[in-house]
Amino acid sequence: MTALAQAPTIPGDARPRRWGRRRVVGVTALVAVLVVAVALSVTFGARDVTAADVWAGLTGSTDTTSAAAVAKRIPRTILAILVGAALAVSGAVLQGATRNPLADPQILGINGGAGLAIVTGIAFFGLSSPSMYIWTGLLGAAAAAVLVYAIGSLGRGGATPLRLALAGAVTAVAFSSLTSAILLPRTDVMNVFRFWQIGGVGGATVEAIGQVLPFLLAGLIICLASAPALNTLALGDELAAGLGARVRTARLVATLGAVVLCGAATAVAGPIGFVGLIVPHMLRLVVGVDHRWLLPVSALGGATLLTLSDVVGRVVARPEEIEVGIVTALIGAPFFIALVRRQKMRAL
Repeated sequence: MTALAQAPTIPGDARPRRWGRRRVVGVTALVAVLVVAVALSVTFGARDVTAADVWAGLTGSTDTTSAAAVAKRIPRTILAILVGAALAVSGAVLQGATRNPLADPQILGINGGAGLAIVTGIAFFGLSSPSMYIWTGLLGAAAAAVLVYAIGSLGRGGATPLRLALAGAVTAVAFSSLTSAILLPRTDVMNVFRFWQIGGVGGATVEAIGQVLPFLLAGLIICLASAPALNTLALGDELAAGLGARVRTARLVATLGAVVLCGAATAVAGPIGFVGLIVPHMLRLVVGVDHRWLLPVSALGGATLLTLSDVVGRVVARPEEIEVGIVTALIGAPFFIALVRRQKMRAL
């Protein structure tokens, strides 16, 4: 018990002040980069625009082609911010709830479950409204989370971080194969959702944002409210229970918030991976492991990463576009390999 206790604060200890300065500088830098990313997202694309076109588009004018292009980029930028923030917070919560440094909505199969549910609903039940996509995606994400946890709990020792990662990887592959099996013989569904399956924000509309926003806000509120409980869970289940925490309830509520976030984000933008893996690990170096700081700052980091990735996808192959899901995969895959190779990252 003594070894696990928090080190006492001694007079003149500079560590709290150092963390405070680091957090202020880090958050300020993130906000500045996000502002720049938003400006780039509105300005750059297949068509070059001038400052006058940007202003006209921001005021709602579509009199010229360039102004119309800017007006179309605005909801795309907003959706990138919302989806990036949702995926990053979801990943941070899943890592804290499972004490698994490799936890991510895609790696654990949650994105895949949401995608499979939506494709199944479209192919067999004729789903067409965005609201039905969201509800179906939430149900699929929740079912995937339960299935992964059930598989990871089999055998002695229960759901260890390694078992959950392996169960999630296997489940994600199975969901991807089932999704492809449903799409391939149905060219009508395939043509509509082949880009959605990769993951992107190019089809953003004000209507879709308005319908998904309440779900994202609800999931974010649940996750932020779970921050103190996640800090307690980081001490280990036995010590957390000894401190009076309801371990199973805390883990269930936190996971529910993460599932709502990634399910809604997947429904509106497709299964975008690695944002929830990269961002929390990078920002722990800036704000520490306190989830009361980590979760809101992860939202900023996720919004920045996805917005910049979308800009890169639009610029590198002009006049064509590379979907943002491909860009994040190219960034995230090397990071994932490096993370696995670090032997000290076995648990949080």
